[in-house]
Amino acid sequence: MMRSLAMDNLALNAIELIGDVDADHRLHADVPKEVPAGQVRLIVLLPGEDAAGGVWAQGIAADWSAELHDAREDIYTLDDGQPVNAGR
Repeated sequence: MMRSLAMDNLALNAIELIGDVDADHRLHADVPKEVPAGQVRLIVLLPGEDAAGGVWAQGIAADWSAELHDAREDIYTLDDGQPVNAGR
């Protein structure tokens, strides 16, 4: 989608792109060949709270991967506690 905008007394063309941010916080996006090389102005739209929940969980899983796979962190077993549906 391409739109013309007027900002700071400059005529600007807007192109909507879908990109990805990698683990190094770098933005990657495919740009149409008509776009000349050079500096551009970016507006980044982040997922809303509902959609961000999955992104947050994936980030935590990636960041905590080493700890979650460390057997020394397994301090509880299936014999600990009681099932939620156990009689009281």
